[in-house]
Amino acid sequence: MNKKKITLTIIILLFFVVLITAGYIADKLNTRADNNFDLGKVDTNQEIDILPEEDIIPEEEAIPPNIVVTIAAAGDIMFHAPQLAGAYNSETSEYDFNFSFEYVKKYIESADLAIGNFETVTAGEEYKYLGYPTFNSPVSSITALKNSGFDVLSTANNHSLDKGKKGIVNTIDSIMEHELVNVGTYKEATDEVLVQDVNGIKVAILSYTYGCNGLEVLLTPEELDYMVNLIDEERIKSDIEKADIAQVDATIVCIHWGNEYQRNPSEYQIELADKMIEWGADIILGSHPHVIQRSEIRDHNGENKFIIYSMGNFISNQRRETLSIGNRRFTEDGIIVQLTLEKDFSLEKTIIKDVDYIPTWVYRYEESGVYKHVILPTTDYIEQDNLDFTQEVLNRIEESYNNTIEQIDQR
Repeated sequence: MNKKKITLTIIILLFFVVLITAGYIADKLNTRADNNFDLGKVDTNQEIDILPEEDIIPEEEAIPPNIVVTIAAAGDIMFHAPQLAGAYNSETSEYDFNFSFEYVKKYIESADLAIGNFETVTAGEEYKYLGYPTFNSPVSSITALKNSGFDVLSTANNHSLDKGKKGIVNTIDSIMEHELVNVGTYKEATDEVLVQDVNGIKVAILSYTYGCNGLEVLLTPEELDYMVNLIDEERIKSDIEKADIAQVDATIVCIHWGNEYQRNPSEYQIELADKMIEWGADIILGSHPHVIQRSEIRDHNGENKFIIYSMGNFISNQRRETLSIGNRRFTEDGIIVQLTLEKDFSLEKTIIKDVDYIPTWVYRYEESGVYKHVILPTTDYIEQDNLDFTQEVLNRIEESYNNTIEQIDQR
């Protein structure tokens, strides 16, 4: 074989070796590319298999923990002439009512929301401070309520107009200056209902009164229509519907109704309560009779609703020594209603989880020629030795406690 043929054969062999080597390297590179698939470098003409949307498993949404709040409610808060005299300090020429709430303060301020019926006005000292029949109390009465832990004062009652338009306006201003909220009387027309956010639970609070002792004539018809919430079924129904539209978790109705000194609710109270529950009210807090009337926990469409027809007198000078009516001894009794609401996010509803009661009694004693009035929680003194009070006082505390338990146990 000559040299030319040998050379040609070697070139051909080398050519095939190069081809085989190039194919091997290309195959390796393709395999590596497949194993390191990069979406950013994908061929737009290449078909890619994507999981159907229904096969994608979403992350589970966390359900917030339940929210629990407490509400405290008290009945008629009144300041008669003897109470004004007992709160007056002649050295400072000022009134101080803080001592009257000293023993119940712990129950009021511990609640997330505390509501009371402010059955007087603070029209200003130029109107002279008076008790019954037309009330006008010092602004320091609101100071004491603020210091006790109240948050909302219902101001729609039969004494709302005791000092006319000025009385309503000044009372609302005084309440606002103390960073409290009022409901039931207004300085200007509004279509809104009061909604309070209580630690994450939205609560609507409504307030109405049967009348204003004939003093409605002190306002024009237009003023009366928006300044005082008088009981009107269409208005109440409409307001409850507004609360529903606002997507509140619970609706509370404070209502001034019934017959004074009667320990049982009237047929009208019962009928109106039934209607308000049907319209969507969750809690009904009654006032005006000045004695305690029964309470009910009612099952409505599988949910608990609460009604107390009258919470009695939280503080006043109405008592067995000052009245001539048959039921006068019951006017010394009051009650703090304690409600526990729970918002369950898994069920998307808010329920009345618990209802409890703190029966109270107004203790009146004489000091330096004037009477002092102090609210005592009777449960703190039942079956206990107490050197602060005489046996006679302890007997009356026990009597008051029994009177109240007799009423609220009618469930």
